[in-house]
Amino acid sequence: MKIAQMFLDQLENEATNSRKALERVPEGRNDWKPHPKSMQLGYLAILVAIMPGWIASMIEQDNLEIGYGQAPTGAARKDLLKMLDESVAKARRALQSATDDHLMTRWQLLYKGNVIAEDSRYNMIRDGVFAHLAHHRGQLTVYLRLNDALVPALYGGSADERL
Repeated sequence: MKIAQMFLDQLENEATNSRKALERVPEGRNDWKPHPKSMQLGYLAILVAIMPGWIASMIEQDNLEIGYGQAPTGAARKDLLKMLDESVAKARRALQSATDDHLMTRWQLLYKGNVIAEDSRYNMIRDGVFAHLAHHRGQLTVYLRLNDALVPALYGGSADERL
């Protein structure tokens, strides 16, 4: 099986789980955070919604520069779901045209001109998108619990939803 096909299969799984979590994000709580050092709920939800789209950048560009501009701090639930759909569609299109050879070439993440991460596109997609997304989606489920929202079953049942 080709690497891109394995990633496409994983993308569909991740998209389903992210949708379940984003559908539970409480409206009007974008500024909420559990601790002064924590990120805001709205920012975290946007991050979960847009992360799949990073795959397209990792395939279509040789690097990505981050660290400029103001990050959005929240969106309505319907907008989060639209962001997710758009980012998954971008990732899907990029993966459908990716070759194994291309996925093994180097890719860089830059912060204000400095390389902060460099590895094969394959490893960056695996670790920098899929593993990172699972981490932040898990964080989002904790935020849901602390806001008395129902926590969806993702990799197994939750206290609110059995498989």
